[in-house]
Amino acid sequence: ILAQTLGSLGDITPDLDSPQLLQSFASALAALRAAGLVWAYHDRSDGGLWAAVCEMAFAGHCGVSLNLDILAMDGGEADDWGDAKDWAKQVGPRRNAQTLRALFNEEPGVVLQVHATQRDAVLQTLRQHGLSAHSHVIGTVNERDIIELWRDTQCVYSAPRAKLQQVWDNVSWRITLLRDNPECAQAEHDTLADAADPGLHAHLSFDAQHDVAAPFVSRGARPQVAILREQGVNSQVEMAYAMHRSGFDTVDVHMSDLMAGRAHLADFRGFVACGGFSYGDVLGAGEGWARSILFNPGLADQFARFFGRSDTFALGVCNGCQMLAALAPMIPGARAWPRFTRNRSEQFEARLSLVEVAESPSLFFQGMAGSRAPIAVSHGEGRADFSQQGDAKLLQVAMRFVDHHGKPTERYPFNPNGSPDGITAVTTPDGRFTALMPHPERVFRSTQLSWTPPGLGEDSPWMRMFRNARAWCA
Repeated sequence: ILAQTLGSLGDITPDLDSPQLLQSFASALAALRAAGLVWAYHDRSDGGLWAAVCEMAFAGHCGVSLNLDILAMDGGEADDWGDAKDWAKQVGPRRNAQTLRALFNEEPGVVLQVHATQRDAVLQTLRQHGLSAHSHVIGTVNERDIIELWRDTQCVYSAPRAKLQQVWDNVSWRITLLRDNPECAQAEHDTLADAADPGLHAHLSFDAQHDVAAPFVSRGARPQVAILREQGVNSQVEMAYAMHRSGFDTVDVHMSDLMAGRAHLADFRGFVACGGFSYGDVLGAGEGWARSILFNPGLADQFARFFGRSDTFALGVCNGCQMLAALAPMIPGARAWPRFTRNRSEQFEARLSLVEVAESPSLFFQGMAGSRAPIAVSHGEGRADFSQQGDAKLLQVAMRFVDHHGKPTERYPFNPNGSPDGITAVTTPDGRFTALMPHPERVFRSTQLSWTPPGLGEDSPWMRMFRNARAWCA
């Protein structure tokens, strides 16, 4: 990478000299992880140590102080840097060439972050696996949000982390300015300059590990729920498992089963319309799903009867949210629901977004009002649109996108689709029918989240939704 920027492509490719070393490192890393000694990890590849450390700092929103003395003097990998002398002519004396070699060497290697009090234990484990000669302490994080390089007790380079992160994002930003909605592209780029951004967080009004459904599950009754899917839907397995864990008897029901009479909604206490590329996310995605019901008199009557019963519930997620919104005229109390249309960014959005549960009658969110937590979003058409359908003044909002300060927002990327007032889940006045754009079934376990607050436990906050449904059935 560095050679290209200096107009010197070179003729030496980074390679692996000893497969045994790689095997030893894999074993050492497994041992370190099993002992809970590794906090963060990044491979050294394209861009070398400099790119790896910067990307770790960008992800962690923290500063890093690197000391290059040991790496710059280590000649063990010098033979793989045949162009170093040529680069030195362009950038200065040999001391600078050694610094470049330390920073931009793309030979196999990794950066591990460990706690200072556990450093000796980590080095001992690496030594036991024959890696002592290849292991170096290269720096520490700092609280000044600055990325800096030290050599011979002197700081040879220093820059704010936020500034470097904007430089790192520069090419992607310029591409998205041309390809996507330029206002959204600019908004996302500008967020990188906010060094005070606190990042994702969780604030819960309930105990995520408390199983409100347990007393009812222990009685042995398991109400039947249809896990409803259409062509292209792909989240039905996660949804089925989340509902099963909550105490339901889940049944896989394809729309063709309802059309052919192999299954009937009358046999179920509830159904969940799942998400994931129904009709290939074309023809309005979930809109096409809804039309397969509305244009079939038998199915339309079956759904209308289901909605009209007083003991039923339904949940629509992503494409299922779009489907339920399109069926709003036949759902009691849903006439205020909007349609869900093309994201303001004009792109498919797959993110971990922060949302807040609103005070609402939704049976799925009982006891959760005021809670904020990250959740998976994955949609191209999630913007609440009142131009053709619905009434924002009468709407029962169940969930909103919020920024990292916990405020409802329309700002991209905190609000990935541009919905007004951050709306991303709606419900009916009686709370029996709820439609939401994010995917709680993809993150009902803490381990499924790419970020989670420490000490949360096995269940993520979103497991409460499914348990609430089981408790309501009782």
